[in-house]
Amino acid sequence: MATYSAIKKELMENPRTWLITGCAGFIGSNLLEALLKLNQKVVGLDNFSTGFQRNLDEVRSFVSPEQWGGFRFRQGDIRNLEDCRKACAGVQIVLHQAALGSVPRSIEDPINTNSNNIDGFLNMLVAARDAPVKRFVYAASSSTYGDHPALPKSEDVIGRPLSPYAVTKYVNELYADVFVKTYGMEIMGLRYFNVFGPRQDPKGGYAAVIPKWYLAMVSSEPVSINGDGQTSRDFCYIENCVQANLQAALSENPEALNQVYNIACGERTTLLQLFEKMKDTVFRHNPHARQIRANFGSFRPGDIRHSLADIGKARGLLGYEPEYGLSAGLDKASGWYLNFCRSKGCVEESAICP
Repeated sequence: MATYSAIKKELMENPRTWLITGCAGFIGSNLLEALLKLNQKVVGLDNFSTGFQRNLDEVRSFVSPEQWGGFRFRQGDIRNLEDCRKACAGVQIVLHQAALGSVPRSIEDPINTNSNNIDGFLNMLVAARDAPVKRFVYAASSSTYGDHPALPKSEDVIGRPLSPYAVTKYVNELYADVFVKTYGMEIMGLRYFNVFGPRQDPKGGYAAVIPKWYLAMVSSEPVSINGDGQTSRDFCYIENCVQANLQAALSENPEALNQVYNIACGERTTLLQLFEKMKDTVFRHNPHARQIRANFGSFRPGDIRHSLADIGKARGLLGYEPEYGLSAGLDKASGWYLNFCRSKGCVEESAICP
């Protein structure tokens, strides 16, 4: 079981060839940046349904020309098996991040969610099997815990799904298990808990809570809270997520293989507590932030009430140790959010980026 620093050292000394699906999205583009900075060869697959060219452009600005030269982009769709086969050719490790996220979106459009998250996932498994790739690491979800009330959430106990999105992510785990047993593949799933950070889009109808609130606060607009504010989540900064992917991809611990892991911080924060923490962070850029009000609305259909991860399994088998808690993550992400809002004309140019 190697530490994260040891994993990065190993990659620098022995580069691999990777495929990131959803490479223009939030998590995918952060994985791309991390791997290119470690001098890896990376193939990226995206259809830009929820990802953005601007994310790829930003990654390019953060790496050297030589590192960017190690990236090969394919515009394609995981719902097309041939696109998946072409992307997997010559690849050693797949980091499968492509999916149609959002519980509300899945309630409004379950058919499209199903075709992306189940049909697309199965296509990627088949393409990876046939390539063949050495290891397949995929984005699972804490939504799989469904209506099971126990806290913290432990990987071996789940409830009934509360949304079409949750159904699709659970089916991913079932398919992964079958492909391990039937075809001898090495597959590992990472159940993400409310990941946030740079390149998470603050705009749009399905924006996540932290970027959406950040945009409202720097624009001196009220924040909308679904429910009474006592709903709680385990918020996980993006660099913790990157760490988990690389550790899962390179783990040599035989007991760690073919497992599903919670990826979070193991800390529970209510929406009201998040609101206060974010006001303190944004106050440095917008002095009016402390006067911003919260408007309370209805609970969202399909949402779980409380979420808290037991990360003991990831610690014990992968060596995962989150480097950033919520407050540190908010501090680190604030500069990106501010620059994004400035580029959209939501904040004065004179605002100082931390």
